[in-house]
Amino acid sequence: MYIVVGLGNPEEDYSKTRHNMGFDVVNQIAKEYSVPLNKKKFDAIYGEISIEGEKVILVKPQTYMNLSGNSVRQFVGFYKVQMENLIIIYDDMDIEKGSIKIRKKGGPGNHNGMKSVEKEMVSDTFPRVRVGIGTPEFKNDVINYVLGHIPEEEYEILQNGIKQASSATIDIIKNGIDHAMNKYN
Repeated sequence: MYIVVGLGNPEEDYSKTRHNMGFDVVNQIAKEYSVPLNKKKFDAIYGEISIEGEKVILVKPQTYMNLSGNSVRQFVGFYKVQMENLIIIYDDMDIEKGSIKIRKKGGPGNHNGMKSVEKEMVSDTFPRVRVGIGTPEFKNDVINYVLGHIPEEEYEILQNGIKQASSATIDIIKNGIDHAMNKYN
């Protein structure tokens, strides 16, 4: 069993923002498997799919980014999932727009959602798929950059990263993280 968590902020105001790349990837996977994300539990909306006989729970925490770990901890505790079967997907300013990076473990960097997840899980030893959003033109404009709406032409570039992250996440489940890292990094 796997738990795949996309980090983002709930509410329509935050859709199509750079900070919601994790939600967008989970939505993409759900779309590919024709499953609605309409169940509610543990401060999240979620859906269940099967990938080559493996149960996969797709999760979008509804706690806002900075408290994402609360929902993740509840899902992992309830389903008793091993850390290597928890995949967190989130946006990363240190990666070029439209690109992704997969890691087996690591620190949260400046990402408050990941800080929350690592604090609640008391661990950093779980796979993560980082979706590149690039950096703002002005370093002191980070909040507006990640939470501001994305121009359509830029969103098309980011769509490439969303689709790659979706494929990479599925590849982790099917073939293991080492295979996915070799293929997508």
